[in-house]
Amino acid sequence: MPERSRERANMAASPPTLAHLSAPEPGADNPAPKGTLPADRFFNRELSWLQFNRRVLAEAQNPHYPLLECLRFLSISGSNLDEFIMVRVAGLAAQVRRQIDEVSIDGQSATQQLHDIHRAINALVDAQYAIFTELVTALDRQGVRLITDRRLERHEAEFLSSYFEDRVLPALTPQAIDPAHPFPFIGNQGSGILFSLVRVADGAPVNEMVLIPPALPRYVRLPGPTATWIGIEELIRRKAARLFPGFRILGHGIFRVLRDSDIEIEEDAEDLVRYFRTAIQRRRRGRVILLTLEARFDRDAEAMLRDKLRLDHALVIKARGPLSMLGLSALVEEERPDLKFEPYSPRYPERILEHDGDCFAAIREKDIVIQHPFESFDVVVDFLHQAAHDPDVVAIKQTLYRAGKQSAVIAALIAAAEAGKSVTAVVELKARFDEEQNLHWASQLERAGVQVIYGFVDWKTHAKVSVVVRREGDGYRTYCHFGTGNYHPVTARIYTDLSFFTADPRFGRDAGLLFNFITGYIEPKGTEMLAISPGGVRNRLYECIDREIAYARAGKPASIWAKLNALTDPGLIDRLYCASQAGVVIALVVRGICCLRPGVAGLSDTITVKSVIGRFLEHSRIWAFGNGAALPNRRARVFISSADGMSRNLDRRVEILVPIRNATVHDQVLDQVMVANLLDTEQSWRLDSDGSYQRVDPGPQPFNVHRYFMTNPSLSGRGAALTKGRKVPKLALRRGGAAQA
Repeated sequence: MPERSRERANMAASPPTLAHLSAPEPGADNPAPKGTLPADRFFNRELSWLQFNRRVLAEAQNPHYPLLECLRFLSISGSNLDEFIMVRVAGLAAQVRRQIDEVSIDGQSATQQLHDIHRAINALVDAQYAIFTELVTALDRQGVRLITDRRLERHEAEFLSSYFEDRVLPALTPQAIDPAHPFPFIGNQGSGILFSLVRVADGAPVNEMVLIPPALPRYVRLPGPTATWIGIEELIRRKAARLFPGFRILGHGIFRVLRDSDIEIEEDAEDLVRYFRTAIQRRRRGRVILLTLEARFDRDAEAMLRDKLRLDHALVIKARGPLSMLGLSALVEEERPDLKFEPYSPRYPERILEHDGDCFAAIREKDIVIQHPFESFDVVVDFLHQAAHDPDVVAIKQTLYRAGKQSAVIAALIAAAEAGKSVTAVVELKARFDEEQNLHWASQLERAGVQVIYGFVDWKTHAKVSVVVRREGDGYRTYCHFGTGNYHPVTARIYTDLSFFTADPRFGRDAGLLFNFITGYIEPKGTEMLAISPGGVRNRLYECIDREIAYARAGKPASIWAKLNALTDPGLIDRLYCASQAGVVIALVVRGICCLRPGVAGLSDTITVKSVIGRFLEHSRIWAFGNGAALPNRRARVFISSADGMSRNLDRRVEILVPIRNATVHDQVLDQVMVANLLDTEQSWRLDSDGSYQRVDPGPQPFNVHRYFMTNPSLSGRGAALTKGRKVPKLALRRGGAAQA
């Protein structure tokens, strides 16, 4: 789907009173004249993403990682690439088909971008297969084997024959390819095998297609102490004679299809639930955007597939290994602890334990910040479970963007509703690739008596907020949780995110305004603490950047630090350029896409950009502004956010920017989390002005941000432990300067 379609204002589906909340045009009210900023100041968004996935893939060759963890990164790079093709590449192809003549922020047409993207994808896939070959060879030496083209041992052949007869053959349906049979539909991410056959009885040629049922495992493990695996396509190919008795097999070829998988919201989508149930079905039948074929695929068969699948503006790749790296995750689950990271168990926050597990007592005493996965996500679940069973709790309000398949959060909300409490859940149906799961949860919640709200038709509700209203004494107290990550128990063990708990009544009032905005379209006027998008987050960030510009022009120290997953918004980037031109020192940690060009004379001399890629996925969003002094300092303005530096987050989503005012939490977020990320040298890549990324030299005293938080006291620990835990990064920062990290 074209980006333009996502960006259009669908005010017909929202109350007209919300129209004025739209954010200013990117770059509007820029403090520097537009003419002072060069036209080539942005990197291409899509190519920057591909650079990010190359950094992920590079971890598959990290000599310090165990082999199965390297294989995990290879699988992740494959999963990332699939989603990129199904959404971003598909959107550009749609623009070309519809002759939409928009250009990217770096001035390229959709056709030009597709040309460069296809070339970059081919290079990335070549690198994936080269690394796959290296890893398979290395794993084989360690007793983890993947059967490809070698002959089977007798015991292997016997097991696979039995397995095929019992578990695979009954699920397969060969389909003849001829004028009498319609060409079979191949679903999104579907794979299959084309067979060229000859009927033994009369010598007649026959072409057959066997689609791989998605319920079958991608890889099958053979029994025995040696971990031996075989891909499902390879197994079917080896046992094809059982599938085609009376035929002689002349040849075969494996293929895989990816389709356009984005869902575009129609302006007349009055019933979101019914619309999404239909749209999910349409997604599976979207246009083919990638056809992957094994390297030895027959030319005539390839020509037939190209014709039948209507490969208009699609990419065709010849594979030198598995057609999907995603399935390799099955091998990673092999019970070989010697080939994996040492298991890590998150700590339960000490502050909560000090109050005998009473979340409300701990929060009531003082604001708390927790960093996942180094500190357990269980505390977030316990916060909701305690609310569900506390007779003094009268109401719970919760946003749900991605909750996962086995969600303890959902269970807590259901328990609260069944206990007679007022429970409101904002379920976001537009969470890409989680729409079906969210529909399921919405149904479960409604059956339990939860008031389920689907938010806005045109804007995603991406803010991560939980509110508990509790009867205390003669009144009520509101407890809030604001997060940078989803309420997802699985990703909370992999993604680094921040959870901020507070009973500050100002936050409680603002959270109430936020929910009234989502559920009743009531404009959130006069917020005391939160900035709320659309519009509010951008305006607050601009205000803070402008303040640093004013400090710099007055000859005072001026600095900005930010930690984001992506930075693509032209207006925000231009604001940072203008800050750099004024002399503001800016250090950015941007894990993924970054369209800002750092280190350009006269434009971004004072801006450095790094990306941290490691064992955990850096996901927390933090902004820090010096406020008239060099960072870090106690006067700095510090924020955490659900939003990245992207136009969609600032203009087309409900997001929040949360100020950190509590002195202890302020130090924890700024002096620990932010500083440690800036100081990391073992997992960091530096972005150069030409768009290339270089690994940071670890130096004589390497620093690993993930290892640091795995081995140091928790953020929510006692004061003495906290001081001890933060000394190293703070001292190192003041000697070396994090802006140069």
